[in-house]
Amino acid sequence: MSDSSHGKPYQRGATMISALVPAAGLSTRMGGELPKPLLPWGASTVIRTVVSTLHAAGVADVVVITGHRREAIEAALAGHAVRCVHNPAYGSGEMLASIQAGLAAADPNSTAALLALADQPQMQVSVVQRVLSAFQASDGQALVIPSHNLRRGHPIVLPRSLWAEVLALPAGDTLRSVIQRHAAAIRYVEGDTPTVLADLDTPEQYAAARDVRLRKSPQSAP
Repeated sequence: MSDSSHGKPYQRGATMISALVPAAGLSTRMGGELPKPLLPWGASTVIRTVVSTLHAAGVADVVVITGHRREAIEAALAGHAVRCVHNPAYGSGEMLASIQAGLAAADPNSTAALLALADQPQMQVSVVQRVLSAFQASDGQALVIPSHNLRRGHPIVLPRSLWAEVLALPAGDTLRSVIQRHAAAIRYVEGDTPTVLADLDTPEQYAAARDVRLRKSPQSAP
């Protein structure tokens, strides 16, 4: 099922949502001294920008899952209303362990988890709100995924009814397994922005993304 309209606006406080931001990775493809979440982004950093966008969209409970450079990432988030949870299995390089750690730490009153990427500072407040409003409109049952040109993106809304299944996945598996098994529950939110597909895996992608940002907001350099 797809939803190309804006629908009803997201109502803050109407539904408790916990945002999970896996930031535990080794950033091996990026190289350099800094992990991706700590890279500069305008006057801020990548991870602070992601968290600020989630808060601006109305998400109160934000859980950042740390691993590699744990102390540095926690220090970078000082002053932000976030909870940091450590994933001791971060060395495996698998995101599933971070998602599972985040779900285990999510607010017990949350009806869903919003899975955002720690290397997606291009994420837009309007996209987050559209995804959340689509979840609210589904009476809390839909697996909501933003898309662009028929490609799935982030952030994803994972209803609580699927959490136990995700938590039971063995090491080496991925969230995709659960998504495929529940394809009938997917509600796509179609958009005209490629930012739902963008992340920062390589130095080239990071440089290109910063160039785009600079062209849009010259005052935000570097």
